[in-house]
Amino acid sequence: MTNTIYFDQPIDDTSRRGHLYEGQIFVFSPRPSTLALCKLADDMLCEAFSPVEPVEAQYHMPVEDFVAILAPLKPKFIHHPESKRLIQNILRDLGCDMDRTYLDVPRLRAVTSDAYLTSGVGYAHHLHRDTWYSAPLCQLNWWIPIYRFGSESSMAFHPRYWNQPVKNGSSGFSYQEWNNNGRKNAAQHIKADTRSQPKAEEELTLAPQVRVVCEPGGIILFSAAQMHSTVPNTSGATRFSIDFRTFNFDDLVHSTGAPNVDSAPQDTSLRDFMRGSDLTRLPEEVLNSFGDGQPAAEPFVLQS
Repeated sequence: MTNTIYFDQPIDDTSRRGHLYEGQIFVFSPRPSTLALCKLADDMLCEAFSPVEPVEAQYHMPVEDFVAILAPLKPKFIHHPESKRLIQNILRDLGCDMDRTYLDVPRLRAVTSDAYLTSGVGYAHHLHRDTWYSAPLCQLNWWIPIYRFGSESSMAFHPRYWNQPVKNGSSGFSYQEWNNNGRKNAAQHIKADTRSQPKAEEELTLAPQVRVVCEPGGIILFSAAQMHSTVPNTSGATRFSIDFRTFNFDDLVHSTGAPNVDSAPQDTSLRDFMRGSDLTRLPEEVLNSFGDGQPAAEPFVLQS
C-alpha cells in the first residue's frame, strides 16, 4: 500500500472520500470556520480552569480536581447551542453536500502529559480502528487541535495494518451498551480504566508509524478504518483537541467505504448521526436495514 498525505488538496468531496477509503490522509490548514470552533472550546476551557492556562492546569491541582472540572465540561461542549452549527460551517467550507452528509456531535478530548491522567475522561487510546467501536465503514474522522502540539503529543497512524487483519475483541462490543454505561461512567475511572473496550488480542508492532502535526485549527481527516493510537504525551503540556465524524448517505446505502478486514461489532453507531442540512436523524427504515432498529435502552449524555 502507498501512503499519501494530501495537504490542502483542492479536490471535490467525492474524490476525497475515495482516497480516504483507500487509506490516505488529508490535512487542511486553519481556516475561519475551524478557528471559530476552537475559540468556542478555548473560551469554555479557560473559564473552567481559570485562573490557570488549560494546557498547564494539570500542574496546579490534584488529578481528582482536574477530572471534576473536565468531566462536566465535555458534555457541556458537546451540547453547546453553537457546536453543531460550527461543524456545519466547517463541512460547507470543505465542499461537503449537506443534504447527503451526516455528522455527529463534536467531542472535546484531553491527553495530559507524563501519565497524569490516562483513563476515563483522559483516556489514552491504544491501537484501534474506530470500526471496532461500531463505526460504519464509510465513516470519516475529523480531528482538530485547539492549541499548539508536537510529535511527542500527537496521535500515530499505523499503516501496515490497513490491509492486515488483527485479532481483536470487536465481536464482543455493543455500542448501545457503551453509550448506556461505558461513556456515562467515564469520570469514575481515574487511576485505571476498567471499561470493556475492543482491543487487539495479539501483539502489534508500533513501527512504522505516521505522526501528523498541524497548526491549531488545522484538520487531520482520515477513515474510521485507519489503525491509530494516542502517542504517550511527554510534551509537558496537556493536548486538547476536538473531533467529530461524518459519513455520506449514498456511500452508506451503497456499501461504499473502506475495506473491512477485521471488524465485527454487535451493532452500529448510526443513531448518533444527523443530516448536515437540517440535523434530522436517519430514517428508521435505513436503521432497520443495518440491524439497528431498536432505540437505545435509555437516554444518555455523551461525555467522551
